[in-house]
Amino acid sequence: MANIIINGKGYQVEDGITILEACNRLGIDIPTLCHDERLEPYAACRLCVVEIKGKGKLETSCSTKVRDGMEIETHSERVIRARKEILDLLFSNHPNDCLTCEKSGECKLQDYCYEYGIVEGTYIGEKKNYPLDESNPFYTFDPNKCILCGKCVRVCSELQGTNAIGLKDRGFDTKVSTPFDMGLATSKCVSCGNCVAVCPVGALMPKKRERYRAWEVRRVKTTCSYCGVGCQMYLLVKGDKVVGVEPAKSRPNNGLLCVKGRFGYNFINHPDRLKTPLIKRNGKFEEATWEEAYDLIVSKINEIKGKYGPDAFAGLTSARCTNEENYLFQKMFRALIGTNNVDHCARL
Repeated sequence: MANIIINGKGYQVEDGITILEACNRLGIDIPTLCHDERLEPYAACRLCVVEIKGKGKLETSCSTKVRDGMEIETHSERVIRARKEILDLLFSNHPNDCLTCEKSGECKLQDYCYEYGIVEGTYIGEKKNYPLDESNPFYTFDPNKCILCGKCVRVCSELQGTNAIGLKDRGFDTKVSTPFDMGLATSKCVSCGNCVAVCPVGALMPKKRERYRAWEVRRVKTTCSYCGVGCQMYLLVKGDKVVGVEPAKSRPNNGLLCVKGRFGYNFINHPDRLKTPLIKRNGKFEEATWEEAYDLIVSKINEIKGKYGPDAFAGLTSARCTNEENYLFQKMFRALIGTNNVDHCARL
């Protein structure tokens, strides 16, 4: 353990962690645009700078580790001044379209500019003017809103392992790009959307079938149904309609999803989707309650089993169920009905 002083108050924290980690655990808020606890420290945005006694310059808290006896100021006058300067520089070269931006309400740059009192950028000069990349069927990339935090590039390479994007050129001309700057559709991108999930501004945004603001939706945590991994995610619900999906930072996926889990949700709202059981009466399917459906199933099982035996049944289950649901299904056929005629659609 290391004994440190933060903002004049003594703490004991685990030795070897970063200042940012220590502050997060202690409930001391430090702004950051490029940090992600799943990635290696990058120190690109410089917004997390702190003042350390005995150091001549400000240090980035995301990449500086604590040591015994360290004295840290997270919100000194010098630190506040540096953060305001960084935000001023970023906002001076950023489209000022917060009123119509789809990211409004979830944009960290917007939040920090509000917190630190940045109303407009004071650095007047050349602005980025790149074309939008809308070639991907699921999301768009606006390089003019990109703040070069590098999170999308690092998630793609370090976590997703696809390496579809990287940083191109240097200085003012630096931009996130695909190989030969030919657009996302021609790259190795697998459309997982994990870059979209970590973008702190409106540079990477999903293509929405229905427009919504962050404060208009409620998040409902659930399990992805596309395979047996059990990835956790949030359904974004506006009214009674699912309008989007966000990954949950919990096991087993830790904030990652594949293209199906992230963007394949529109079937939920399909008008032809069955929402209640159907029972055929007089040659025509009619809506029924679950109780009616279960009663019919049980009576038919007992009738057929009594007449033809348990091997008259076969069960075919789905890869869209969880492992637990598939386990219960085969158990029902083997233990209750008494047959081993059980198979699974994934064997196709």
